[in-house]
Amino acid sequence: MRGGGLWQLGQTLTRRLAQADKKTVARRYFSAEAELKKTVLHDFHVANGGKMVPFAGWSMPIQYKDSIMDSTLNCRQNGSLFDVSHMCGLSLKGKDCIPFLEKLVIADVAGLAPGTGSLTVFTNEKGGAIDDSVITKVQEDHIYLVVNAGCRDKDLAHIEEHMKAFKAKGGDVSWHIHDERSLLALQGPLAAPVLQHLTKEDLSKVFFGEFRILDINGVQCFLTRTGYTGEDGFEISVPSEHAVDLAKAILEKSEGKVRLTGLGARDSLRLEAGLCLYGNDMEQHVTPVEAGLTWAIGKRRRAEGGFLGAEVILKQLEEGPPVRRAGFFSSGPPPRSHSEIQDDKGKGIGEVTSGGFSPCLKKNIAMGYVKSGSHKAGTKVKIVIRGKAYDGVVTKMPFVPTKYYKPS
Repeated sequence: MRGGGLWQLGQTLTRRLAQADKKTVARRYFSAEAELKKTVLHDFHVANGGKMVPFAGWSMPIQYKDSIMDSTLNCRQNGSLFDVSHMCGLSLKGKDCIPFLEKLVIADVAGLAPGTGSLTVFTNEKGGAIDDSVITKVQEDHIYLVVNAGCRDKDLAHIEEHMKAFKAKGGDVSWHIHDERSLLALQGPLAAPVLQHLTKEDLSKVFFGEFRILDINGVQCFLTRTGYTGEDGFEISVPSEHAVDLAKAILEKSEGKVRLTGLGARDSLRLEAGLCLYGNDMEQHVTPVEAGLTWAIGKRRRAEGGFLGAEVILKQLEEGPPVRRAGFFSSGPPPRSHSEIQDDKGKGIGEVTSGGFSPCLKKNIAMGYVKSGSHKAGTKVKIVIRGKAYDGVVTKMPFVPTKYYKPS
């Protein structure tokens, strides 16, 4: 998911629209209203009280009738249903689809068992992040992946450019962009028991990061046990003509405990889980090592390289990166993107990339980049907000413990 300050946007959007020309505000945040794309669930969101805002070229719900804080807490206590159909799902097929993809990402795709997946990063020649993505090896000749809405155009152009060159040398790879499908994310402790009502497959045998093609609510879906909240849950790729019916069925089976949830709470949840937001916490100039995603670089890939920017990334693995992503607790107002981070003597050492008030912890949390050596838990810092420095401390992430469903 790409974009910035969704939590605070949800709090301030109405006030800003009242104070300024609507077109100026929409253009400043994302894109002009007339040009916005709509998911097949758009009217369903509006009918259920969704407050629609421009996001990455789409009209998306930032919240519903409940507050962003209440939505965040309900996801952790019960469950949430998100429409994430603005994100781009695609399949790579052909006997060479794995060696092709391994030229572009840091993951050991070949080493994945069929039906399993991983978070990975598309890198550029300098080792920077073009985008992060969840990739799944469906079979040896079929990879399914989802890329961020705000990165769709550049990601697809990047993949296509390299695919043409790969095929010109005789490589067997093709792709299909799943614009005929919609994507729902069901997250929280009730995700599995509710979804179990709608499928014959035993979901207790599907673990975090695993993928299945199965019938849900009578329709063939792609199911991945993953999410962006730190909770157990699923992302469900469903043919678009069945998306509204599936959303209604999930909500009905939950007896009102799973709620439709917007981008505002999604941003709070991912921040509490210590997860990066592309465009804030990851950019084209930030390497996976600097972003704290060293674990996503496969062991074989560290030995062999063979992906764009490998020289830079492998050197950082050996010598250490100049900056590192870190988590923070702080006093005073909630930190925001671009707030300066100083050491305890007032010297600038970095910058906040995401921050806000944690609905679950009832305190300020943030993440950002600081000089290596200043990233260790317990390090005291100052965070500058509107010209005033407030006390902060580096802390380990995630801020809220994750509850991914893994084999015991």
